[in-house]
Amino acid sequence: MIWYGLLVAAVGAERVGELVVARRNERWSAARGAIVTGQGHYTAMVALHAGLLVGCPTEVWLAGRPFVPALAWPALAVLAGAHALRWWCINTLGPRWNTRVIVVPGRPLVTNGPYRWRWLRHPNYVAVVAEGVTLPLVHSAWVTAAVFSVLNAALLTVRIGCENRALAAASTPTAPVTA
Repeated sequence: MIWYGLLVAAVGAERVGELVVARRNERWSAARGAIVTGQGHYTAMVALHAGLLVGCPTEVWLAGRPFVPALAWPALAVLAGAHALRWWCINTLGPRWNTRVIVVPGRPLVTNGPYRWRWLRHPNYVAVVAEGVTLPLVHSAWVTAAVFSVLNAALLTVRIGCENRALAAASTPTAPVTA
């Protein structure tokens, strides 16, 4: 349980780091005439992700969930892959990455890194989905995994639609860019 608590705390610390990067990127975008959309769902998204971080150890502790190595190790491997994918997305988008829906008009879509595959338009959300399933399952917190997944699916439906509309309205097609 202690190691799991440390894992969840490390993911929480990573989230704080992401918020620092997002705030810096928000200032970069604002200086370039950014348009912010989708404010209505942002609070729900923050609450859902905070709920994941609280729900994981709480379920393990209250329900006495066991550590099942046959489940934990593959879940941990997928979780590590999800975090690698997320940081690949963050690094590829550079100052254009954010936790909010912020676009700078006239900037072309990023089409390199994990964004080069047309069939995978939102690789960062693949990482979010994988993390939402695997972080709880590292210690058999299956209720948290299920509840987060259902709520996250509903939220991502709104978020991805909002993002697609914002990107379509603000981007211009040109050659691939790095950031």
